[in-house]
Amino acid sequence: MHADTVKSLATGLGFTDVRICRADEAWEAGERLAQFVGEGLHGSMAWMEDTLERRKHPTAMWPDAKSAVVVAMNYGPGFDPLPLLERRSEGVISVYARNADYHDVMKKRLKHLARAFAQDTGEDVKVFVDTAPLMEKPLAGKAGMGWQGKHTNLVSREHGSWLFLGVMLTTADLEPDAAETDHCGSCRACLDICPTNAFPVPYRLDARRCISYLTIEHKGPIPEEFREPMGNRIYGCDDCLAVCPWNKFAAVAEETAFHPRPELKGPLLAELAALDDAEFRQVFTASPVKRIGRNRFLRNVLIAIGNSGDAVLIPVVLDRLEDAAPEVRGMAVWALARLDPEGAVREAEARGHTETDPHVREEWARVNKKLTSG
Repeated sequence: MHADTVKSLATGLGFTDVRICRADEAWEAGERLAQFVGEGLHGSMAWMEDTLERRKHPTAMWPDAKSAVVVAMNYGPGFDPLPLLERRSEGVISVYARNADYHDVMKKRLKHLARAFAQDTGEDVKVFVDTAPLMEKPLAGKAGMGWQGKHTNLVSREHGSWLFLGVMLTTADLEPDAAETDHCGSCRACLDICPTNAFPVPYRLDARRCISYLTIEHKGPIPEEFREPMGNRIYGCDDCLAVCPWNKFAAVAEETAFHPRPELKGPLLAELAALDDAEFRQVFTASPVKRIGRNRFLRNVLIAIGNSGDAVLIPVVLDRLEDAAPEVRGMAVWALARLDPEGAVREAEARGHTETDPHVREEWARVNKKLTSG
């Protein structure tokens, strides 16, 4: 199968873009990844360290791979998501997670592409959509789909920062596309907008400070220094993506599965905080949000409530002080101290000595220390 035939088939399956690169050539991405992990910038994502050697290069995972067919799907929202951050009684869910899980949508089509390719050529294939030790973004840059911007995400001149990526590795020799060059220039918009200063230098991310990491990957209490900067972001963070000037060329996603469900575009914090496990699963059916579980999600919601300045939400917070999950109770303590300092002191006197979880006890102790010392 000729490279143009592969591309035609892929676009016929609904992929926005498809490019090809060699999978067996040397590249620098592996060493950059090793440095990232070596400096601990991956935080608690132990899987990155565990799979580092396989992740460094496509052939480290599959020695027979010769070509990489990189596919992309546009998920451009068609609106600026940043103004939602001002609606403090609503939660902000990252654009990519407001409907169907892109892994499911893309992998089904990528498998279709792989089957057709294997049947036509007799070559071996393997497909990946962000679920295996393969670095899709460097491959996409190498294939000419875009370049990794200063925020470390892929930027496309045609689609801005709104692309989902997938890869088909194959033993076939396919004609590669030319690599893309960096077009960020002197722009620092993505770096300067970051609420937690998660970029120590351009092109480098400290995941431990990233709100996407903190709200999705991080388990347990969120460090206090990051709670206020989180604002009302309850799942992920789009700031560095949304501010990219190249988004002016991005079209609205054609795939309806990536159009935001109305109930997930600015959901009320009060309603989210009241969800039990079954209700959480129902609301987020088929959404990637469901993967973090109800307790971690409500932890994020309560931080947003604490940042809302909305006293109407105090009864909701008081209810969550009774929650069975310690990560929820702990953030309810923090939210109450933000919304009703005097009430938090009273609750600390009534509840602090009966709390069994060490992290929640620490939150109550912090309330006492901060609010009773003036």
